[in-house]
Amino acid sequence: MPVKDHPDVSRNWFDQGGQAYARFRPEYPPELAAFLASIAPDSELAVDVGCGNGQLTHQLAEHFSRVIGMDPSADQLVHAAARGNLSYLCAPAESLPLPDRCASLITAAQAAHWFDLPAFYAEVRRVATPGAAVALVSYGVLRLDGDLGARFETFYWQEIGPYWPAERKLVDSGYATLDFPFEPIALPALQIRLDWNLEQFLGYLSTWSAVRRAREAGKEDVLQRFASDLAQLWGNAGRKREICWPINGRIGRV
Repeated sequence: MPVKDHPDVSRNWFDQGGQAYARFRPEYPPELAAFLASIAPDSELAVDVGCGNGQLTHQLAEHFSRVIGMDPSADQLVHAAARGNLSYLCAPAESLPLPDRCASLITAAQAAHWFDLPAFYAEVRRVATPGAAVALVSYGVLRLDGDLGARFETFYWQEIGPYWPAERKLVDSGYATLDFPFEPIALPALQIRLDWNLEQFLGYLSTWSAVRRAREAGKEDVLQRFASDLAQLWGNAGRKREICWPINGRIGRV
């Protein structure tokens, strides 16, 4: 799709869905899946819970004989990446349709803050093989340079902030305050780093739950004002700018 020098800010950038999620959500660096595979006791089966459209799931398939991605949203799974040793099931984190002691790695990427954690942890203990690894991974608030970064910070913390669900605070803290009753394993310093144009950036924002809630509350003007301000600061809408997200998480041994 050709990108105009200046976007049509009257366009509803924030009315997307599962297809936009698959198109615009940032990919994890391959080093993350490699690290998670390295701490698993074997490479037989990895289970990615709350997998969405499979951003991490398909990367794990590079390292395991079999990978199962699970998500309660059928719309997300329709857009999930396919692969021969990878399958998907529509299921909640609190009731995994898996046999006992089958999984060497259980992951949840950008999803654990939505779970009923005690119920999920009970399922982790049930399906984990002896010595299996469990990883709750998230990426934090994105970083942009200069005036763009300052305008984004205002939008994130003040304008859209009230529309984030309470669970978002767990992501903002890097899951540091999350209850995690497993033997800890240190996560190496990793980040997502992408070069995006303005359309890609606004498309990513359209996938936020806070944006959806703001729209439902009739605050379309807040979103469109931010899009207009960002367009002015961005300049040529086709220009690629570096965007970074720190990767955080709680990693442990079952």
